Amino acid sequence: MDDQQLDVLVDAIAEKVKARLFGGDSPSPVRADGRKMHAPECASCELPLEGCASCGLNPMSLSKAQAPIKDMPSAKDVARYIDHTLLKPDADRDLLEKLCAEARLHNFFSVCVNSSNVRLAASFLAGSGVKVCAVVGFPLGAGTPAAKAFEAREAVRCGADEIDMVMNLGAMRSKDYSLVMEDIAKVVKAVPGKTVKVILETGMLTQEEKIVACSLAKVAKATFVKTSTGFGPGGATVEDITLMRHIVGPDIGVKASGGVRSYDDAKAMMTAGANRLGCSSSVAIVTGEKAKGGY
Repeated sequence: MDDQQLDVLVDAIAEKVKARLFGGDSPSPVRADGRKMHAPECASCELPLEGCASCGLNPMSLSKAQAPIKDMPSAKDVARYIDHTLLKPDADRDLLEKLCAEARLHNFFSVCVNSSNVRLAASFLAGSGVKVCAVVGFPLGAGTPAAKAFEAREAVRCGADEIDMVMNLGAMRSKDYSLVMEDIAKVVKAVPGKTVKVILETGMLTQEEKIVACSLAKVAKATFVKTSTGFGPGGATVEDITLMRHIVGPDIGVKASGGVRSYDDAKAMMTAGANRLGCSSSVAIVTGEKAKGGY
């Protein structure tokens, strides 16, 4: 798929999503030659077959959001949805050991750490069943696709089970959709079989940019879309989680991160469609203690 076809495809996705979510008649997107394109029904969209085969529109099921969780897990059981997070640049060995001990004690899904700390975290968690998640291109997302792919491979080599990569925000704001998709796809291909979550940094994006970013992440075969780094403006909101879940449908995960500090916060995010939470206040969430702030 060339750049022009990708631009048309992204416009089709954005228009269709907005029409389904917000009602009203959305104008049909047009091809570069001016003819209308009836996306996302790929059988009639007139894109080349190779475009349809890779676009992901048909399985995207834009009209289907994952049904809200009817039986919310207890505070204790929410632990299995939490990536227990420590991403401060000055995190030392003692803090990492404490993080991993808490993850073992409360049976969190994973610990999320900077890639340089993966090997140490993996050693602390050996035999526990708690996974290790590494951030890549963090927190700016401004590295090259090749650099992010290398960092992801290295993190996996050191023991990471999952990768949380920051999307190229400048490329997204510039509508350079080819670069955004290449950036994600190279990381996905660099770590075959591993979970890759794409951090959108929703506080920096318009609503349409969020729609396009989620769509591109899915096309690039990411496993999750994720709200925030915790270092940018804002954090997870119910509105953003609801939007993200509507866009990606039930096929891939949605991770709420940034400002989830209590069981009530966790419940709100999960009810809206999140099936993973990134938190530094994880212990407070599962024990009911007062959170001290943080990610």
